[in-house]
Amino acid sequence: MPITLNHTIVPAVDNEAAARFFASVMGLDYRGAHRHFAPVKVNDSLTLDFMSVENPVGHHLAFDVDPSSFYAILARLHAAGVPYGNDPSEPDNGRIDHPLCPRGLYFTDDAGNLYEVMSPR
Repeated sequence: MPITLNHTIVPAVDNEAAARFFASVMGLDYRGAHRHFAPVKVNDSLTLDFMSVENPVGHHLAFDVDPSSFYAILARLHAAGVPYGNDPSEPDNGRIDHPLCPRGLYFTDDAGNLYEVMSPR
C-alpha cells in the first residue's frame, strides 16, 4: 500500500467559519462539525480537519488543480472579494503568474493559513 496523507489538522480562529470559507473558495462541500473538528473532504484520500485553537499559527497548504478548476476558484475569490496573489509574501497582489507553473495563486484565511492553488497545465 502506498503512503498517502489521510488528513491533517488546520488551525483556525473559528473552525466552522474556516471550514466554510475554505470549502466555498475551493468548490467543496462542508457538512458541519464533528466533535471538535470541522472536516472538509478534499478528495477520496484527504480531509482537512479545521480545529479552533486559542492562538493559531498558520500552515501552508498547496493544491494542484486542473485549469478549469483553477479559474472556478479564481472566480469564487473575485466574487467573495478575497485577496489573492502570485507570491507567498504578497498574497494580495492580484496576480496569477506563478513562478513554478503556468498559473497559480495564494490566498489566506483569518488564522494565517496560506493556501496555494497551482495549475500545472
